[in-house]
Amino acid sequence: MITVTGEAVNQLRAMLEEKGGVAEGCGLRLAVEKGGCAGMQYTMRLAPPADGDEVVEAGGVRFIVDHASLRFLEGSRVDYEDSLNDSGFKIHNPNAARSCGCGTSFEVGS
Repeated sequence: MITVTGEAVNQLRAMLEEKGGVAEGCGLRLAVEKGGCAGMQYTMRLAPPADGDEVVEAGGVRFIVDHASLRFLEGSRVDYEDSLNDSGFKIHNPNAARSCGCGTSFEVGS
C-alpha cells in the first residue's frame, strides 16, 4: 500500500479538473520500469485503473499502482513538491537503496 499527502491530492485534483476531457475514474497511474541512470525509473500518467491494480482513493481522486510495480512501491509516500529547481509529484520510496539526483530513477535494495 502507498500513502499520499494532502498536497499530492490537491495537485492531482487540479490537474484532473484542468484536463476536463479526462475520462471518469482516471487517476495518477504510477509504475516502475527498467531504465534511468540508477537501474529503475518511475513513470506517471493520467489513466484509468485496470484489473489487478492497487487503487488508493483520497480526497476524491485516485492514485493507481499497476500490479507489477507494487512490490517496488510498497510503503512509498507520494507527495507534490514545488520549488525553484523542480516541481512535480515525488515518490519517497523506502525500498530504494539509492536514488539518482534526477529524482525519477532509483536502485532497488537487496
